[in-house]
Amino acid sequence: MSATIITIFIFGYIAIAFEHYIKLNKAASALLTGVLCWTVYIMSGSEVTDIHFISEQLMEHFSGIAGILFFLLGAMTIVELVDAHDGFKAVTGLIKTDDKRKLLWIVSFFAFFLSAVLDNLTTTIVMVSLLRKLISDNKERLFFAGMIVIAANAGGAWSPIGDVTTTMLWIGGQITTGKIIPLLILPSIICLMVPLIVISFAVKGKTNSPAAEIEKTATNPFERNVIFITGICALIFVPVFKTITHLPPFMGMLFGLSILWIVAEIIHMGKEEEIKYPFSIVRALEKIDTSCVLFFLGILIAISALESTGLLRQLASTMDEKIENQNIIVLSIGLLSAIIDNVPLVAASMGMYPLSVFPTDHYFWVFIAYCAGTGGSILIIGSAAGVAAMGMEKIEFFWYIKKIGWLALLGYFGGAFFYLFQSQLF
Repeated sequence: MSATIITIFIFGYIAIAFEHYIKLNKAASALLTGVLCWTVYIMSGSEVTDIHFISEQLMEHFSGIAGILFFLLGAMTIVELVDAHDGFKAVTGLIKTDDKRKLLWIVSFFAFFLSAVLDNLTTTIVMVSLLRKLISDNKERLFFAGMIVIAANAGGAWSPIGDVTTTMLWIGGQITTGKIIPLLILPSIICLMVPLIVISFAVKGKTNSPAAEIEKTATNPFERNVIFITGICALIFVPVFKTITHLPPFMGMLFGLSILWIVAEIIHMGKEEEIKYPFSIVRALEKIDTSCVLFFLGILIAISALESTGLLRQLASTMDEKIENQNIIVLSIGLLSAIIDNVPLVAASMGMYPLSVFPTDHYFWVFIAYCAGTGGSILIIGSAAGVAAMGMEKIEFFWYIKKIGWLALLGYFGGAFFYLFQSQLF
């Protein structure tokens, strides 16, 4: 059974990687892979109790998956509505440079710090949407989108609310805010700086900004600013909402979306339906790339099957037995997170190493937060940020490996070695 599931996962992964060559949408491959993995798993159950237990496992995983999908839908809808009102002019108007190198640094560091306040997924959605207002050439924009993935993951690693795995460690008591920020801020910056410096030598010239669109809206500066400010506040309020209520992040996102929806209805009240429609939530929902959401769903279902069958925990235990050096184990977890979702890997580590072995804020837990948070940048489908960028900009798997992946790998090891040096020094 385990061998069959692993084989299905590998073939599904290959189909996603070769999407451009086999002419099959990656969402279809991901969905088929996820469903087949669970089908093989439940067909292996010999008794009714086994089948019932497996069904409960699926529903338990699906509650978490649904939370991620609704979070993604909410964030994408907010961004689409702000974009429909030309709200991003408030940001793009501040960026005066058309020099590619300067713009790359500005966009990357903006994504880096924004990710620490929001999270890497939301930041990627916002920043890729901004790129479309700054750069017209699709191929040129891909390099910037790749750097945004690296920057968003690096920025999320040093903040307890910037990445799912960091939040898990924070809630579980493995790390505290007072330690993770000062210990990981410099390694995370190096993780971004190394690829940024390297790619700066290849980037030169001026950007081609999108042509000014004919005024197609009936919005005025007041309406534009109200929607922009409300939308950004809705996104920033998500971690605050989670801290106050202890509800999952998608509830905060839906809360922000509902407030923005009400505000949009109020400011367009009294207008004719055909004038109001382009600026409605309904229109924003129609513009969302649904295939990107379904791709996300397929990937998460497939990985949850690997976790439920115990394959991921078995992998973690094997690594612990075969590799005696804890630093190499953590580095390997980071590299594996580029292939397999970092959430179950970190969850397995939390179960294997109790706080009695590695107490709160031990350098081991902080190192896991860094590696699991930044290792996913090495492959485009290794992180939520990468999957979102892949769907929004149609980034090809092998293009990312060739142009961005090796840069992310350099940054990953650069920040990791600095963290180990820093730990030895202090």
